Amino acid sequence: MTITINAKQAKEAIVQCFKAGLVPMLVSSPGQSKSSLIKEIAQENNKLVIDLRLSQCEPQDLMGYPIINNGKAYYAPFNTFPVKGDKIPEGYTGTILLLDEFNSATIATQSSAYKLVLDRMVGQYELHESVRIICAGNLASDKAIVNRLSTAMQSRLIHLHLDLEVEEWLDWAEGKIDYRVWHYVKFKPKVLKSFDPKHDDFTFACPRTLEFLSKLIRGTEPNLALVCGAIGEAVGREFVGYCKIFQEIPTIKDLISKPLTCTVPEEPSTLYAITGLIGEYLSNTNAISLITYIERLPIEFQLITLRNAIKRDSSLKENKDIKTSWLKISKQLV
Repeated sequence: MTITINAKQAKEAIVQCFKAGLVPMLVSSPGQSKSSLIKEIAQENNKLVIDLRLSQCEPQDLMGYPIINNGKAYYAPFNTFPVKGDKIPEGYTGTILLLDEFNSATIATQSSAYKLVLDRMVGQYELHESVRIICAGNLASDKAIVNRLSTAMQSRLIHLHLDLEVEEWLDWAEGKIDYRVWHYVKFKPKVLKSFDPKHDDFTFACPRTLEFLSKLIRGTEPNLALVCGAIGEAVGREFVGYCKIFQEIPTIKDLISKPLTCTVPEEPSTLYAITGLIGEYLSNTNAISLITYIERLPIEFQLITLRNAIKRDSSLKENKDIKTSWLKISKQLV
């Protein structure tokens, strides 16, 4: 059984590898934000990221360009690689060299990276002491274009298997992506990890494509063709339908200020959406108003709403108004 780590654990493990002078190899299913995670590490540590796609390299690219000087042939490293004697880029403390799509490179190119990964050398030149190396790639089991690493390369790397957690992604994404995308994932969390290597659609929903979707619809109404082109037809149609439901839901501001007059939807799908919205925003400061509205919902949706809120913040169980409402619901359901 493969041991997996979430994004927070992956960041901590990668930094620990860097401190030990070792090279981590981060793998996951496609679109799980490996590159974004590495860029976050770089930003937090004031490092410049050099993104080298190993799958696009030839073996000689890692040796350098042959030149002749005083009758002898040398390999001059490409400027991709900071070597000893180079200046650290202004405003940074060093560089993270990301060897992305590492296990999609040919065996010959992987073999040419032995020296780079273990000895920190490009041809005859040593990497700058401030450079940290990380490799990244997809899983062979996900039908990605992957070549098995040789045992010689396997033993040069620290292998980390990233498995994204939904709540972790929601925490990261809140305020960064379009609110409709965020609420849709909150409403249907399985969509974030719905990747199936046997799928027959032209694309699929994952953290990467959901970010694409957010950029496409921000400030405008979702276009079905564009939405499906970003996250696949089945999920795309469902998302557009969800957006129509979302338009029928009162805003959280209205629910707090007008709990007795805001419309109570009748459609189950809309009711589920509103339970997710209230469950996200219910707090000790607005409990009196929102409980007033919650108690106007059908009894089963009252229960779902309170469960959503308490799951998010267990301290709400101690709130006087929420306790009272929970007791009323319990008595009606007995």
